[in-house]
Amino acid sequence: MKNNKKIIRLSVGLVAVLLSRLTVASEALTLDDVPVRAHYDNAVGSSDAASEGRVNASLIQNRPISRVGEVLEFVPGMIVTQHSGSGKANQYFLRGFNLDHGTDFATYVDEMPVNMRTHAHGQGYTDLNFLIPELVSHIHYKKGTYSAEEGDFSSAGAAHLHLVNRLPQGIASLTLGSYDYQRMLVADSQALHNGQLLYALELNRYDGPWQVAEGVKKYNGVLRFSTGDAHDNMSLTAMAYHNRWNSTDQIPLRAVRSGQISRFDTIDPTDGGDASRYSLSFSKQHRDAQGGWQINAYAVRSALDLYSNFTYFLNDPVNGDQFNQSEKRTMLGAHLSKTWLGELAGLPVENKLGLQTRYDKLSPVALYNTAQKQRLSLIRSDKVEESSAGLYAENTVWWHDKLRTVAGLRYDRYQFDVNSSLQGNSGRVSDGIVSPKFSVIFGPWAHTEFFYNLGKGFHSNDARGTTQTRLPDGNPASPVTPLVGTRGSEVGIRSEWMPGLQSSLAVWQLDIDSELVFVGDAGETEPSLASRRYGVEWNNHYVVNDWLLLDMDIALSKARFTQQDPNDPGHFIPGSINKVASLGATVTQWGQWFGAVQLRYFGPRPLVADNTVQSNATLLTYARVGYRFNPKTTMTLDIFNLFNRKASDIDYYYESQLKGEAAPVSDIHFHPVEPRAARLTLTYQF
Repeated sequence: MKNNKKIIRLSVGLVAVLLSRLTVASEALTLDDVPVRAHYDNAVGSSDAASEGRVNASLIQNRPISRVGEVLEFVPGMIVTQHSGSGKANQYFLRGFNLDHGTDFATYVDEMPVNMRTHAHGQGYTDLNFLIPELVSHIHYKKGTYSAEEGDFSSAGAAHLHLVNRLPQGIASLTLGSYDYQRMLVADSQALHNGQLLYALELNRYDGPWQVAEGVKKYNGVLRFSTGDAHDNMSLTAMAYHNRWNSTDQIPLRAVRSGQISRFDTIDPTDGGDASRYSLSFSKQHRDAQGGWQINAYAVRSALDLYSNFTYFLNDPVNGDQFNQSEKRTMLGAHLSKTWLGELAGLPVENKLGLQTRYDKLSPVALYNTAQKQRLSLIRSDKVEESSAGLYAENTVWWHDKLRTVAGLRYDRYQFDVNSSLQGNSGRVSDGIVSPKFSVIFGPWAHTEFFYNLGKGFHSNDARGTTQTRLPDGNPASPVTPLVGTRGSEVGIRSEWMPGLQSSLAVWQLDIDSELVFVGDAGETEPSLASRRYGVEWNNHYVVNDWLLLDMDIALSKARFTQQDPNDPGHFIPGSINKVASLGATVTQWGQWFGAVQLRYFGPRPLVADNTVQSNATLLTYARVGYRFNPKTTMTLDIFNLFNRKASDIDYYYESQLKGEAAPVSDIHFHPVEPRAARLTLTYQF
């Protein structure tokens, strides 16, 4: 492509300029020693489940990512895609789920929950665009319902992203890429009053390959003050984010096949969005020989306006079907925990008690009919206050040096208060749920551990659905269950039988009482059926030598409804993923060169309950080549979709109507993966 050729020429020119201007000593260039660490810290004895682990910053820094949300693809088995503009929350897939924008996978940044409940666009909405990947120190991930610390949205899993307190060196980087991609980052830390002050500023512009330029204008800022050490520490963090963009949403396959539009065109060129997020968080913890305690508190103010048109002229043949989802949110919360170390009948014991609270105020969350981003009529507007408290206890006993158990119990209580513009839909509802957990860990023998885990979990439903008595179209409706229970179990093994290799295998199952989801596009809650998912995951991370690391993750799953819907026969869950594979090779230092290759595959998904319509599989390859001129200066070239494959990020099957069509048409609607693109980054550490 023309843009790609320009980037290649630019990269060659920049390299030539730098080589001509950089002053290198006459003796051979010697680089600072680079410590070799496994990308994943999944050693024997490091977790309570085979599917639990930790991703280190070395992997996050060495693997190319196309968009910020892809940091969650470092969780083995996770796939991150997009069906809209770059400012919108991503689509997530894991363990047989199409998680939509985050439902059933809990995400935290420095213990601030990212999932938004009772959201304008979708329950559990997880937008990570406010994150600066260079500031992530590690990701602690869990899967399943087995940890007492994990509550709402965590049935499929959870990821805790932790930020650094200080940087070893300041960072100044500039990235230029295909389709007018531009990114600038400045970050540093310095000593201040017996602590560290960390600051970062990111600016991002991007048009993308779309016929209607995305016009992304993103600003990110972080300011963090921290003191202390591993035993006693405190941090206070302020974060600010604003983004504005145009969207090319999913398009009907029939329009592309007929030649009406291209793969990168749109039906409604006025779709787009505007998002902001401002937060202040505080953390303090203490550890000693008797145990420890930790306090996390946060305040978040966010706003979102989304303009979307998925059905085109189906409902309004004159103005079109564009709608605006709007919300303004204040979120407050805290997490307190206390740990005691001791003995019980001569056996080593650890007890943990924790309390999590959260309060969301939406004033309001609303849905409008629009045309070209101009509001035509109000569908519904709701003022919502949703509060929750979760109390959990966990007990670990070391019965033998080869046997330990972890028993947990969690209780969550929710209060929903809705003031709706729809008559009869206001009200106050409360609900509670108990979630017991239990794990047994055997070993190690021959550097190998065995796990058995089981537990109950839940996800909350949109507050508006808990008080509804009628739909926006006037039809009667019944309130939905506020808290939906889940039950999961897992058998796993983790081994380091070969030096340098960390390998784990997990066989799991998850049952959900009801996949009730509030559909923001329609302004109503649609109940679905009970379901069961099960599968197997095999993860391998191998440090071959001091410069080469290999990763291989394979996940297979099966998702089915366990009840029959007489109006929609079939047991397949639309959008559920069944095959995921990821293969990676990272060269950390080969002389002055470094690089990586990452392949990711996600298989075909059923798009209707009887599986008569399926999506195609998607296979993508990312590559990185980097050169270190000296200890402070590097040049990196990232190439995404290396082989320029034509595939889909997401596929749906539903009815829509184009202008000129006499009746609605059921069709596949897809969002294409972006074509091959290159990004060149010059980084200077100071």
